[in-house]
Amino acid sequence: MMKKIVFSIIVLMISTLANAQNLKTVSYKDGDQKLNGLVTGNAGKKLPGVLILPAWKGIDNEAKEAALALEKQGYIAFIADIYGEGNIPADNQAAAKISGQYKNDYKAYQKRIALALEALEKQGALKEKIAVIGYCFGGAGALEAARAGLPVTGVISIHGGLAKDSARTNEPITTKVLVEHPAEDKSVTKLAYDNFMKEMNASKADWQIITYANCGHTFTNPESKDYNALMAERAWNHTLLFLKEVLK
Repeated sequence: MMKKIVFSIIVLMISTLANAQNLKTVSYKDGDQKLNGLVTGNAGKKLPGVLILPAWKGIDNEAKEAALALEKQGYIAFIADIYGEGNIPADNQAAAKISGQYKNDYKAYQKRIALALEALEKQGALKEKIAVIGYCFGGAGALEAARAGLPVTGVISIHGGLAKDSARTNEPITTKVLVEHPAEDKSVTKLAYDNFMKEMNASKADWQIITYANCGHTFTNPESKDYNALMAERAWNHTLLFLKEVLK
């Protein structure tokens, strides 16, 4: 079993490297901070767009593979650089620190997402047909895009954080919300889960939670010990179904 897992990881890494030339670096700025996103090879074709918010270590293989897969579905995909050049965390400790800063300063996070959306539009994405998906820390960001009222038709939080500071008020949410939640995600407390549902109802959102059995936190990532191939495939199919609804 372990050999199969290692083999799968190696295949994924080779595939990602082989397809790397299909993703082009796009630099943009937040003030003096340079940001380096990645866009798919179909940029400029006036198609629906999907903004991908990566996990807490920044742009990773899972985000790249998602972008390439979305390109095949007819979307322009853009992977956001939230931290900026020179700020990419080297390990989990550094990732926890910098992602925590953006979770606490949610307005700064929302601003970086808004700038990435602008960059995606400049790459040809149809302004009225853009959605956001995010993994882990990026999943929390997808929900922040909805909370901020950013101009997107739908957001998908994939094993993302659901919590919101109780001091924040619940504002109306007009974008459609999908949460893909692993049943055994220890990073999301029952209180956070329950409060999220209350928030969505109070915000009169069009929302849905799909829960995946026998799954730990990063169940969609082949490089993670939590990876569950069957549930990851189901989650991806749910992602495509949702995107088809809100973008096609």
